[in-house]
Amino acid sequence: MSSLHDSSVRRRTVAILAVCALLGACAGNNSNAASTAAERMPSSVNNTGAVELSGNITVFAAASLIDVLPEVEEAFHTKYPDVALTYNFGGSSGLVDQLEGGARADVLLTANVTTMENADDADLIDDSYSFTSNTLVIVVPAGNPAGVTGLADGSLDNTKVVICAPEVPCGEATQKLAAINDVTLQPVSEEQAVTDVLGKVASGEADAGLVYTTDAQGAGDQLEVIEIENADQVVNDYRIAILREAANPQAAQAFTDFVLSERGQEILHAHGFQDPVE
Repeated sequence: MSSLHDSSVRRRTVAILAVCALLGACAGNNSNAASTAAERMPSSVNNTGAVELSGNITVFAAASLIDVLPEVEEAFHTKYPDVALTYNFGGSSGLVDQLEGGARADVLLTANVTTMENADDADLIDDSYSFTSNTLVIVVPAGNPAGVTGLADGSLDNTKVVICAPEVPCGEATQKLAAINDVTLQPVSEEQAVTDVLGKVASGEADAGLVYTTDAQGAGDQLEVIEIENADQVVNDYRIAILREAANPQAAQAFTDFVLSERGQEILHAHGFQDPVE
């Protein structure tokens, strides 16, 4: 009896171990598949479980995002109500200069690739992702008192034109677009942020300015918009990245994920921003 009982127990034990081994193998395969899928995406958006996040994140963002990001934040808070955001808006190159000088932030959003590459060269970030894009237009005061009609038709001659400085994304795009249209601009000033260009035209200090489509859309009736020839050939690729020295990397990742998410993209599109650059 004892021998038969022991043999039966051993057989059941072997069977149980075999089943456990099979289940373990299956679990391992599923885990590998999930890991592979997660690696293909930049974010914690792949997590199946909700993550409770809190604290503050500091966001350094291109000036042209000043109107849209607060709306993105509002939607973000429906998912992560305990994460507070502090913004620093400015020209993208100036933001990178601040970070190189020791300023601390969790997330960086630039208005072109060049400034994000500068951040990468300075070892401030690891990876960055395209999250939207933008193109340039001409804006003039309501009524268009100077009679501006385009970039390459001579109507800007003898007018007070304001553009962005060449070292910032909107200025780099302006230089490229002028070259494509074989135009030499003679601006009365070059600004460090596109919002400053917009402000000078809106106040009547300038007859015309080159700004992003989204800035023109947000200006309302105080400005008129004039399309620029070949504007679609100079597309600014907006990039987002988490800083290596982020104080709250998990919340920074969650915010980055949200900007890249379907809801984040809907908000950007509503403000006139275009699809990310693939």
